[in-house]
Amino acid sequence: MEYERIRLLKESEKSTVELVREKEGGRVCIRKLLRGRVCVYQKLRELNHPYLPELYEVKISEDVTTVMEEYIEGRALGEAEMSGKQTVAALRELCSVLDYLHRNGIIHRDIKPSNVLLAKDGHIRLIDFDAARVVKEELEQDTVLLGTRGYAAPEQYGFAQTDERTDIYALGMTMKQLLEEKGERPIYRHMIQKCTNLDPDKRYRSAGQVRAALFWGKYVLPTTAAVAVLLVCVCMGAAVFGRTEPTVQTGTGPVQQDEPGAGQQPESGAVQQPESEAVQGTEGEEGSLVVLEPPRTAYWSGETGFGIWGNVPESGTDGEVGYKWKLYRMDTASEPEPQRDELVMEGGIRGNGGIIGEDNTYYNNFAGFLEKNGFYYFEVCAEGDGVRYENSPFVRSDLFEYTGENAPMLPAPEGLAWKMFDTENGRNYYAIWSNIEDYADEDSFNVTLYDKDGNYVMNNIWTKQYILERGEGGIMINREFLTDLEGKYRFTVQALTSRPNEYQSSPMPDPIPEEYFSPWFHRYN
Repeated sequence: MEYERIRLLKESEKSTVELVREKEGGRVCIRKLLRGRVCVYQKLRELNHPYLPELYEVKISEDVTTVMEEYIEGRALGEAEMSGKQTVAALRELCSVLDYLHRNGIIHRDIKPSNVLLAKDGHIRLIDFDAARVVKEELEQDTVLLGTRGYAAPEQYGFAQTDERTDIYALGMTMKQLLEEKGERPIYRHMIQKCTNLDPDKRYRSAGQVRAALFWGKYVLPTTAAVAVLLVCVCMGAAVFGRTEPTVQTGTGPVQQDEPGAGQQPESGAVQQPESEAVQGTEGEEGSLVVLEPPRTAYWSGETGFGIWGNVPESGTDGEVGYKWKLYRMDTASEPEPQRDELVMEGGIRGNGGIIGEDNTYYNNFAGFLEKNGFYYFEVCAEGDGVRYENSPFVRSDLFEYTGENAPMLPAPEGLAWKMFDTENGRNYYAIWSNIEDYADEDSFNVTLYDKDGNYVMNNIWTKQYILERGEGGIMINREFLTDLEGKYRFTVQALTSRPNEYQSSPMPDPIPEEYFSPWFHRYN
């Protein structure tokens, strides 16, 4: 193809970047002339991701690499005007494309706001792979030291070979710049500190983990009284349960009584709060808040990946109990040291969906965060409302040995469809799928609802056992969320394992392909 130059975009000793137009077809694109053999572009041309520009042509000779690349209309994240919500969404998309690149053996090595464009379609594009490299396991350090000061990780200065954690460091620095004052909130401050730890072993292990943490952070802001939400971190991210009806438990449903659960003592090795401390809150001085009583115990429920602890009815707000938790990992079954052990994830829960029976215990499925073999424990505290109560001390669980790092995936739910029933109180709506018999009773299903514009509306998680007990074969989507009478909605379903040493949760790619969605439901029907 022959091209005519429109204008010069950038020129240096190492590269020339031009905006050009095809003489025949008239297509506008980017032409890069890079000094030397930049072989990473050959690998990139084999890949396909919506947050990457398309590569039309790559030619490599001894002296120069020529790249013809899609022209993206947009502005760099550091220059585009974005709300806080848009910024977090863009960071989550950046995590998504980084996770994709890393799984394909490519390290970008120059992540910064100016290399991430906000395109006209409202989504990002990650550009400028001139410093990128393909991972070579045999190298102890990079042969060429590249990166941008202020964003480059210490290992980019010759201390070690760069890997996925190098991009995570730069991702943390990018988050810090883009979030500005919002980055000082505890949830974001912790994420940034973990991303930018000088020791690569203490950073997040993957961009997917950062994305999961950002998903939870997205929902830590106060919610309206009209829709109470329950925040529970699961699998690829944190899931938000829209509450259904006052008489319906929302969440993963009750834990089977033949598993260690409600009213049972934890297995040997569980760390319990002394009884004298666990049953009483601590009165503060005059005018100060009362310290909540801590959960009376915390332990793992057999091999299910569920954590269980004593419920604290005074916790949370507006009649919904609330907790904060931290999940840690160790290589060996040694005495836990939270200050030194690997903090895998931390999160918060608000809602009554996890309360188990009359014995007043609470549960949460941690299985989705058990990615690397080892020994895991969690700490949990009761969350105060900040008006009468302040948070309780943390209580630590026993150890869970995870061996399912290479376990097979659960099958993905198939045959997604809508099911409707007319009742005396109006019409009820359910998300159903055809292969529910492929799962164990304690496996959970995360149904997420989207509107016609692709915006998240709500999600709900029930176990298979709870679905079968309700008798409708699916998960309820309350009509209060189907508010647009002229709109349309669709949902996805992800299966979450309750046997993490045998199976991993079913996949849910990001962005989500069309085949993972249900048919559209038209509200005006």
